Amino acid sequence: MATPAAPADTAMMGIVHSALRRDLTRTSEAVSGDPTPGDDQRRAIAGHLVWMMSFLHRHHAGEDDGLWPLVRQRDPMASALLDEMDADHARIALRLESVSAAASRYGSDSSAPVRESLLAAIASLRDVLDPHLHREEQEAMPVVSRALTHAQWETFNQEHYVKPKSKKELGQEGHWLIDSIDPAGYTVVVSNVPPIPRFVLLHVFAGPYERACAARWGPDVKVKPLRPGTR
Repeated sequence: MATPAAPADTAMMGIVHSALRRDLTRTSEAVSGDPTPGDDQRRAIAGHLVWMMSFLHRHHAGEDDGLWPLVRQRDPMASALLDEMDADHARIALRLESVSAAASRYGSDSSAPVRESLLAAIASLRDVLDPHLHREEQEAMPVVSRALTHAQWETFNQEHYVKPKSKKELGQEGHWLIDSIDPAGYTVVVSNVPPIPRFVLLHVFAGPYERACAARWGPDVKVKPLRPGTR
């Protein structure tokens, strides 16, 4: 684990992005599958997709309000790149709204036109979201690591992504992040949680999360993380 004075370890950002890409792909595959989802699965998928759009909106708001201004102060030369990140967020926001609206319709309407509308909205979102996430990982996060110490990075995360949420929200979100993750990613996520909350995260919220995943993706989709020391 990085020391407070070390450069910011931004590995968690990539894990968040991977979780978003993973479940957007799962959604598209489930909605376009044959047979199409039944009513209960359709509603579960729709609810999860609306949640993901809200999560992504809050995630970007945290960057816009907290991370980018801090990096600008520490590294004025990064302003052009950060302006582009802001512009990406504005474009993505419009498509988030479209996906959320399409998901809400899909939750109450199983017709083919509604399914196709949802799939089109997700594809349109990914046209701008996927390149943005890739550039953020490859270009913006190295700038963040050079500009901020790990202590500053963790303070930002606590203020914008941890403190505003309830323990239940953090528990559900934690399992969403470690869903089917590799051992290295698993270590990154759980090492950010103190021992007692970590025990609660891993043992109290696992069952509800796995049941929710079975409801939306089906019982055969593997969601358990591959923990260190397992094969």
